Amino acid sequence: MRKSQHAVTAPVVPRRPGSWKRWWSTAFRSQTPLWGAGIIAFVVIVALLAPILPLRDPNELHTSIKLMSPFQSASFPLGTDQLGRDIFSRLIWGGRVSIVAGISAAAMSVGLGTALGLLAGYMGGKTDIFVMRIVDILMAFPPLVLAVAIVGALGPGLRNALIGAGIIGIPLYARVIRGVILVEREMDYITAARAVGAGELRIMLRHAFPATITTLTVLISLDIGYKIIITAGLSFLGLGSQPPTSDWGAMLAEGRSFISTAPHVATIPGTAIFFLVLAFNLLGDGLRDFLDPRTSGNIPPRT
Repeated sequence: MRKSQHAVTAPVVPRRPGSWKRWWSTAFRSQTPLWGAGIIAFVVIVALLAPILPLRDPNELHTSIKLMSPFQSASFPLGTDQLGRDIFSRLIWGGRVSIVAGISAAAMSVGLGTALGLLAGYMGGKTDIFVMRIVDILMAFPPLVLAVAIVGALGPGLRNALIGAGIIGIPLYARVIRGVILVEREMDYITAARAVGAGELRIMLRHAFPATITTLTVLISLDIGYKIIITAGLSFLGLGSQPPTSDWGAMLAEGRSFISTAPHVATIPGTAIFFLVLAFNLLGDGLRDFLDPRTSGNIPPRT
């Protein structure tokens, strides 16, 4: 039998690069996620190495050189504050507090908020109504005002500031995760899991919860920066870390009285907060662009 001269051959589909390879190529083009990740890595590494770095005691007083300007002395590269303490040393040690505070508060928010959103979205009915009314009550208050009220009731201190910052973040995660679960619970794989006799708890944790990982990754990366601002704001108001603990928010509060005579005392910790929060936002935007199928190119074009 003669072969047809017009045989149909399968189209050759070019091989697409892997997801991470595509993300790296996008990141190198935009460079903003890399800048964010680089700043975060630098701050974290310096903060971790603070105990072994040749730094002065952040609480050591030098009353004879109060309010020294930056770069005036090699021994005090960023100058001194109103008590003669080394701002460079306090900045590095304060970075440890700010990073731990931001991550801890975000972890509390994601843990409680995700659990409530998962429960409300999957169970539905009266459980959904009850949980979401609690979330609505939390959302009725301005976040910073609610955090101040919680810390005021519990007493000033870094631990209570973390509790206040963590509670105000619960509504964000609860509402977003609930929305994701409301869609996922109607999917065929959930119905199939029920058909084979899987328990509701197993379906909720083993099958429905993994669908929220992408959303959580983006939310957490953006929320850590917000939590750093909130905890620094509470410290600025005197409700966070207490003296003599080095904290960027407390340093900013101490320097506000000298903003006209020695602006570096307030601007240096303020600039540190700005760049660290900006770095988390840049990284979060990069992760969103990669994980969102509408912008990352994970959905192949229609033919």
